[in-house]
Amino acid sequence: MSTAIFPAAGTEEAAARRRRSLLLVFFCTLIGAVSQILIKTGATVLAQQVAHPGLISAATGMFTNPWLFSGYALYGVSAVLMVLALRDGELSLLYPVIALTYVWVALLSFVLFHESIGAYKMAGISLIVIGVAVLGRKANK
Repeated sequence: MSTAIFPAAGTEEAAARRRRSLLLVFFCTLIGAVSQILIKTGATVLAQQVAHPGLISAATGMFTNPWLFSGYALYGVSAVLMVLALRDGELSLLYPVIALTYVWVALLSFVLFHESIGAYKMAGISLIVIGVAVLGRKANK
């Protein structure tokens, strides 16, 4: 394997690639959360359309509903970015960062759908953030 593709672990280039990978995965968490919001919105719209006779069927609606289509398309973008991130990053650091998607979904659901964030959700969100921070700190040493 060429060092141009896989630079030595201690080089500045390798460190920059790892930082870029981490940023890409963090961006993937945001995209994943937005995807979930779009899919939830699309599912709600689809349920309303199918509930009324004469409107599109559920199967057709899954392909023609712009909310669902956008949500799934963003998932595809997220998958491509994840592949790019995993090329140069540490899997043991990057994969736990994906758990931040749960945090973004909870916050966006609170803001957009007025869902409640009780003590248990706050505790869960805190544990996720602390866990990602601990894993990130350990990976840097």
